[in-house]
Amino acid sequence: MDSTLAYTQSPEALRDLRALNARFIHNYVTNDVPSHDAILHSDFICLSSNGMRIDRASYLKRWANLFDPEVVIYWDTRDELITVHGPVALVRATNKHTERHNGVETTGMTNYTDTYLLEHGSWKCLQAHLTPVAPEHWPDDSTIINAYIKGKRV
Repeated sequence: MDSTLAYTQSPEALRDLRALNARFIHNYVTNDVPSHDAILHSDFICLSSNGMRIDRASYLKRWANLFDPEVVIYWDTRDELITVHGPVALVRATNKHTERHNGVETTGMTNYTDTYLLEHGSWKCLQAHLTPVAPEHWPDDSTIINAYIKGKRV
């Protein structure tokens, strides 16, 4: 068996992808552009929750100020599901967010699927796809894997 195939079918591949998912989220909450840039594939594209396609350069430019801890007062990641298909991995999870605008709090959830490609021994995110979740499909709190309050990990 080729070493790349052996790796992609190993617990280490899942561990590495879980760590990348946590890094992706932490990069978002901390507006860490250099760290995020390092995990994106050169052909990266984002499909936003409103259907807009965002190229890599525009995505990274927005990333610098996308998360505002004064507006996003709660953020978590839950219901993570990672599958590996040879050199391609799908990292899926749901984010719960509570935002405060003019003193009014609103809560919602968004599913995401990040597609990673294993090239030269490193996973790179090729695509991020976001989809709003209707309240009747919200995963429960028992599936939370990390949470942030006003930008601080709890």
